Amino acid sequence: MLIDEYWRVFMRLSSMQKSDLQAFKAETQKQYAEFKARGLKLDMSRGKPSADQLDLSMPMLSVIGESDNVNSENGFDCRNYGLLDGIPEAKKMFADMLGVATDEVIVYGNSSLNIMYNMVSNAMTHGILGNPAWCKIDKVKFLCPAPGYDRHFAICEHFGIEMITVPMFSTGPDMDMVEKLVAEDEAIKGIWCVPQYSNPDGVVYSDETIKRFANLKPKAKDFRIFWDNAYCIHHLSDTPRNLLNIMDECKKVGTEDMVYIFCSTSKVSFSGAGVAAFGSSKANIASILKSMSISTIGYDKINQLRHVRFYKDFEGMCKHMEKHKAILVPKFKTVLNMLEKEIKPLEIGEWIAPEGGYFISFNTMNGCAKRVVELCKEAGVVLTPAGATFPYGKDPDDRNIRIAPTYPPVEELQVAMELFCICVKLASAEKLLAE
Repeated sequence: MLIDEYWRVFMRLSSMQKSDLQAFKAETQKQYAEFKARGLKLDMSRGKPSADQLDLSMPMLSVIGESDNVNSENGFDCRNYGLLDGIPEAKKMFADMLGVATDEVIVYGNSSLNIMYNMVSNAMTHGILGNPAWCKIDKVKFLCPAPGYDRHFAICEHFGIEMITVPMFSTGPDMDMVEKLVAEDEAIKGIWCVPQYSNPDGVVYSDETIKRFANLKPKAKDFRIFWDNAYCIHHLSDTPRNLLNIMDECKKVGTEDMVYIFCSTSKVSFSGAGVAAFGSSKANIASILKSMSISTIGYDKINQLRHVRFYKDFEGMCKHMEKHKAILVPKFKTVLNMLEKEIKPLEIGEWIAPEGGYFISFNTMNGCAKRVVELCKEAGVVLTPAGATFPYGKDPDDRNIRIAPTYPPVEELQVAMELFCICVKLASAEKLLAE
């Protein structure tokens, strides 16, 4: 089982005498040069499933044969137009995944990111539930917990939405700040959230945080919580924490219109050919379906049927994720063990050992993250750009690096982490000697 702990450490390297630090740097440079000479070509820039993980779903491709019945449980022919909100059995499976009722879910195509983009786009051009279109407002703002997901931030940048950084704690976003800002500023129209195993920190929102979200009193009537529950079943622990149901909490206080919930099977089945779903209040669903009826005739119902027949139900999907966990746990342990061995004794970084999700969040000494990423790239290991986990790509302390362990085989990951640790040591020594 992975360690459930936040490492908060200080830089013992900084206590070295200058001559010792110079010798340390020289030895580290030698090790770096040896790695650079190997001509590595390893990519850890995105949280992609490995080939072994994708292989787990290959039998799905044969669950519907040429002579098989392709009707949904209500008799609808899935090869034809219709059922804009998805086939009934897929709606049931994703309703259970999202924690909503079947009439509070729409089953889409392969990408939850595409749904999020469309929600923002529609709000920009047509508004939400009768409120003015965002494009007619002088300024639109979003709260962005950080470190966070770079693609969320990219959507805001694309539409010219001003981003306000909100600090992340071990319990979730700084809710004192969130409550104050949304209550005071009508221009704040949304907040991005990854509530379970947040990207990249791996934080699971506490019950108190979720209840405070449900009880928000925003000044903007069209404020929405973009609840991106991308990793809700991506557990690495045998005893995962249960996330409090945001929709249930909202319904208790009559704020269910305020939440948009997203999920997909992108890292469960096939990243480019999964199924995504959206959950919200009945009022939001009705409004969105009206817009969808103009933009599309419907999404891929054959793929929806394929997924349901492969997993059977949400419980079956969760059982399938145990196979993913068996592949991923050794990879996360490889990264954590290397950091524990090489970085912890020197106290030149901090990191979080996640209970699930796809990333490990690593913090260098202030001012070193870009240099570490640069050194790794020059030696053949590509990481997510430093700063990507903050709005506008600007980490104010230049310290956060998102490590994505999922794609490379364990053997390659071991080599990549050896190099990574060397680069952290070298960048830290350079920083200290420059001071």
